[in-house]
Amino acid sequence: MSGDETHQIIARYERRKTLGNGGRDSILLPHRYLSQQEKEKHYLRLFRRWGINHIAELRVLEIGCGDGVNLLQLLRWGFQPQMLIGNELLPDRCEAARRVLPPAVQILQGDATQLALPDNSFDIVLQSTVFTSILDDQFQRQLARRMWSLVKPGGGILWYDFVYNNPQNPDVRGVNRRRIRQLFPHGQFQFQSTTLAPPLARAVTTISPSLYGVFNFLPFLRTHLFCWIEKPISQTSGQRQAA
Repeated sequence: MSGDETHQIIARYERRKTLGNGGRDSILLPHRYLSQQEKEKHYLRLFRRWGINHIAELRVLEIGCGDGVNLLQLLRWGFQPQMLIGNELLPDRCEAARRVLPPAVQILQGDATQLALPDNSFDIVLQSTVFTSILDDQFQRQLARRMWSLVKPGGGILWYDFVYNNPQNPDVRGVNRRRIRQLFPHGQFQFQSTTLAPPLARAVTTISPSLYGVFNFLPFLRTHLFCWIEKPISQTSGQRQAA
């Protein structure tokens, strides 16, 4: 990552701290725990492809692991701590992750494009709402290339992020399917739209939590993409897929 963009990302997250969200993102609120449960269902469906008996053998790297919440969930599902690595740019988030995760889970602070990790060494490289905080196109491409280099053939990128721009937040930018395909031109893609638009979700679950599923049934009201981007075992087949 270029140093300038790295500093810009840090500044954007600092601005979010000062703005706050009035407690709207508390997991205790219905719109939050229902969207989280929906996201987890997508993860679990994907993990079943490896089989319950093999989850403990999978090596996972999370880019932008934050305070470790996704890695904690992987541990609950049976992934082994020594097989998990989290990377985080922001020092305070790294410290938060270290406080809650077992010592065997490595937490690497710094620029994800500069990670000193072997190529083709992870079954899954996970990113959750990282790319939408990167506003520089070249910066996105550089990170995508590094993530792709770290994935084993037959493994893949596990992607969760939002699609649409937020007119109230100029520090983020949506990433749609076309852009994801551009970032990973040799990938084989499985897309699933997910997550009821948060403002709508907050409104309808205030009336009744059961309304989340009713409105979320309509794909055009969903704002995020869950995507599995598989790295073909044959590079030639991957190039045909991208074409």
